[in-house]
Amino acid sequence: MTVSEKAAYIKGLMEGMSLDTSKGEGKILAAMADLLEDLSLTVLDIEDETATLRDYIEEIDEDLGAVEEELYCCDDDCCCDCDDDDCDCCDDDCCCDCDDDDCDCCDCCECLELECPACGEPVYIDEDDVEDIDELECPSCGQVLNVVEIGDVEEDEEEAE
Repeated sequence: MTVSEKAAYIKGLMEGMSLDTSKGEGKILAAMADLLEDLSLTVLDIEDETATLRDYIEEIDEDLGAVEEELYCCDDDCCCDCDDDDCDCCDDDCCCDCDDDDCDCCDCCECLELECPACGEPVYIDEDDVEDIDELECPSCGQVLNVVEIGDVEEDEEEAE
């Protein structure tokens, strides 16, 4: 039985008792039955609004997941292109089993990995987006990174080699 059904049942019981609603206890019981009915309708409205908000939150969560996937590039991608989220073939390292941390053999996209100066966590940015983005927020700590300076440093390092 829902809250609305219970309130209607109680109101029906009260009306079935043939109480005089113009005097004492009958007046109080009638007011309480009306209050219960109003409260049950309010609860029903809140439940409907909650369901609507839950749907919106799920949509936003899905959209955010797509944005994170696009923004953070290949952070969680497997180098063997399998669909298994628990795949251990790369062990978050190079898929050619070499011990070189700078190996580029399994880059699935053109991403730059930057280290956040505030928290030390890696921040990924697509190389194609470096010229279009001036600032990037670290997803771990929220520190704003100046991408223009980072791009200049990367270019200086390439020229030095």
